[in-house]
Amino acid sequence: MGKLSERLNDPARSGVYRATDASVVRSAAPRAAEVDLARPVFEAFASALSFPDWFGHNWDALEDCLTEKSGVLLLHNARQGDELALLVDVLAAVAEYWRDEGEPFFAVFVDPERRLALPDLFREA
Repeated sequence: MGKLSERLNDPARSGVYRATDASVVRSAAPRAAEVDLARPVFEAFASALSFPDWFGHNWDALEDCLTEKSGVLLLHNARQGDELALLVDVLAAVAEYWRDEGEPFFAVFVDPERRLALPDLFREA
């Protein structure tokens, strides 16, 4: 298992990060769910993660559903703004929940231009 795979399996390191290359994360976490934020955020998550019918398409419901699914999320096409800030807050709360449960949860924004003010998932060359 490579260093990135080890990191993605370490609950203590759960959090919200960025990476410039999705393929590297996919290699380390082949079962990562991919969410395309070019779609409306709640629709994108519900579709990508097969949320239940009761999903309320709001921030609280998103957090509730994500606390039922640990793992790695690859988030594509994020756009700066208030909605992104809210999404990052929700994802950070979910990561904290899973860290306390002893399960890994990583939300990784694919950010080739490094525009998002998030920590890097790993040191890239």
